[in-house]
Amino acid sequence: MTQTLDRADRARPASVGLLWRVIPPGLYGGKASKLVERSAMVNRRAWFVLVGGAFEPMLFLWSLGLGFGQMVNSVVGPDGQPVSYAAFVAPALLAASAMNGAVYDATFNVFFKFKYAKLYDAMLTTPMGPMDIAIGEISWALLRGGLYSAGFIAVMLGMGLVFSPWALLALPAALLVAFAFAAVGMAATTFMRSWQDFDLVQLAVLPMFLFSTTFYPLSVYPGWLQTVVSWTPLYHAVELMRGLTLGVVGWGMLGHVAYFALLSAVGTVVAARRLGKLLLD
Repeated sequence: MTQTLDRADRARPASVGLLWRVIPPGLYGGKASKLVERSAMVNRRAWFVLVGGAFEPMLFLWSLGLGFGQMVNSVVGPDGQPVSYAAFVAPALLAASAMNGAVYDATFNVFFKFKYAKLYDAMLTTPMGPMDIAIGEISWALLRGGLYSAGFIAVMLGMGLVFSPWALLALPAALLVAFAFAAVGMAATTFMRSWQDFDLVQLAVLPMFLFSTTFYPLSVYPGWLQTVVSWTPLYHAVELMRGLTLGVVGWGMLGHVAYFALLSAVGTVVAARRLGKLLLD
């Protein structure tokens, strides 16, 4: 028997052994894709609800970027050069699309499944673990945020608001942004006790949407507020999208990417551990 186990251990890839050292077997069963498949089947008949959230930033673009933008000659772009107001606002609304699509799916929907439908309790009777649930739900929220972003990029192309080949990386960047917001949103949801707690989600998302250089440059803020804004996740997303769509690309972009990679990792781990504690204890 010992010889058989030794042979099995030698046959197991080293990467798998490392994975089980990082993630205990009870937390991860490698079935996260099943949860994504289930979400796709459930939303198959509710497709309008799924894509309806993509219209809000488009309406903002048409009303502010094209309507109000007629009264604004130009705005200082990320490289210090003047750009049209529509070109300034459009990538910011693209970042907001990724945020909204991911956050609301990873908070409201997850809370209902967790507290009322008791869906995750049933899932844990299968080979799935808390890490599978966290990765599956975050992946579905990521896909929803990516869907919103892809539609918005198509609108930007049609309106002539893409000025650089670097914009090809805007969709992968939007997916990274959506993943980070979904992970943090799901982690936060595990601490919520009632629907009233979702007022805190609005309290966080709405000011970020309004003040993270979405509609005007960072330079209009006083110095101390510039520091506060520069730490918000949506600010980093907006700067990343603006640089790619306007062709202002530099090594500083890697800082924004690292910021969201760290948020994604921390949010996923916290969400999985919290689910494990709440569902298994």
